[in-house]
Amino acid sequence: MTQDKTPLGTEALKAFAHPLRMAMYAALRDDGPATASMLARRFGESSGQTSYHLRQLERHGFVEDDPDRPGSRERWWRSRGFSLDVRDLLEDPDAAPAAHALLDDVVAERARTLSARVEERPTRPWSPEMTLTSTLRLTQDEAAELVERGQALVEEYRARAAERIDAGDLAGRHRVRVYLDVLALPAAAGGDVPEPPAAPPAG
Repeated sequence: MTQDKTPLGTEALKAFAHPLRMAMYAALRDDGPATASMLARRFGESSGQTSYHLRQLERHGFVEDDPDRPGSRERWWRSRGFSLDVRDLLEDPDAAPAAHALLDDVVAERARTLSARVEERPTRPWSPEMTLTSTLRLTQDEAAELVERGQALVEEYRARAAERIDAGDLAGRHRVRVYLDVLALPAAAGGDVPEPPAAPPAG
């Protein structure tokens, strides 16, 4: 089921940028719904602690009840998607520390996942992964359009896969992680394109 992505504001970001909350959110996002007790065992915390942090995440729209487990003795949680405009938040002095903490966590998670995959030395027959790196010279609007189209393509495949899974098409499926990073390079790395010379005056 595709969930709408909630825009992330300053107060929500500050609530989210807590190491345990980010770790629990990632566990729910990557491994599926879980209870506070399950998360407590995973992270070596008390269920009271994980319950408290889950309620804080719920308050800001990051997690919600899992609708597939109504009436369970213990509450099951699932993650909700969110979107983040890093530029605006990094320029806000009140939000910048939390934004940096979140970005640091995102980078660390990517490094852990990619390193684990390389160390695994994939030998499975199912192995279509590919890394694509390309350097483009784009305006800010063009870069934003690239991100939007990439997100739309991912959502298209997510919806298509969900429909096929609901129809019983399960053979050969494997969890796949997709990363899309569109970054402005530093000027020292050739990130800036020189302005064209001014046209000589007419006449």
